[in-house]
Amino acid sequence: MVAWLQAAPLALVLGAFLVLPIIMIVIVSFWGATEYSIYPAFQFDNYQFLFGSPVTYKVFFNTFKYALITWAATLLIGFTVAYFLAFHVRSLTWQVALFLLCTIPFWTSNIIRMISWIPFLGRNGIANSTLISWGVIDEPLEWLLFSDFSVILAFVHLYTLFMVVPIFNTMMRIDRSLIEASYDAGATGWQTLWHVIVPLTKPGIMIGTIFVITLVMGDFITVRFMSGSQSANVGRLISNDIGLLQYPSAAATAVVLLITVLLVIGILLRFVNIRKEL
Repeated sequence: MVAWLQAAPLALVLGAFLVLPIIMIVIVSFWGATEYSIYPAFQFDNYQFLFGSPVTYKVFFNTFKYALITWAATLLIGFTVAYFLAFHVRSLTWQVALFLLCTIPFWTSNIIRMISWIPFLGRNGIANSTLISWGVIDEPLEWLLFSDFSVILAFVHLYTLFMVVPIFNTMMRIDRSLIEASYDAGATGWQTLWHVIVPLTKPGIMIGTIFVITLVMGDFITVRFMSGSQSANVGRLISNDIGLLQYPSAAATAVVLLITVLLVIGILLRFVNIRKEL
């Protein structure tokens, strides 16, 4: 009884700010809409239109593509940075200093960090100008900006820290005697990395994966700006529906996106029991 009373305030907060809004979105997803108004109803028109449109599948494909490529890039960078900080930087002071250095980009807003790539990647930007001056290319590269490349680059820049933090936290908890035992048994550095460090780091990798995938799949501002409105993901589709005041359609798309993300998270949690590992 005492435990229930202690958990009641948190349960009320979660219910008011998480459960109830989701329930409302689900309810609105079954409503109807005209060009000028929406009206309460219980119909499947929004879902029928959503799954009957080829645009939906293209947009979801783009969303998964961005999420998968961003995940791979952030995992590679995040694991490398975390490994360096955890095993090659011996001083705790330097570990903290270098870790804080990784957080510097977060001292500004996402939009500012994202837009800062535009003058760098533009046709007459720093990147093209430098490559031309070095003789690497003869004319500016058009695909550097307003393309899938620029979208993924911005995603990696924005969300790599969400991979670094959980992996670094998990690596710092690894018993160093296990690594010494691996070397004493004749294992090489790569064998120790693959058979000792990586398995023990799985909880951090999974937590970082959940962070990155959910953030990328729900992001729409980055896709809008960095693709020059030439590409779209599910978040952009929802944003467009809201801009057109088609709230039931936007709610239906949001429900499908939520279910998709939950399924992805459920599949990831099948590989590692995070609560048990931590």
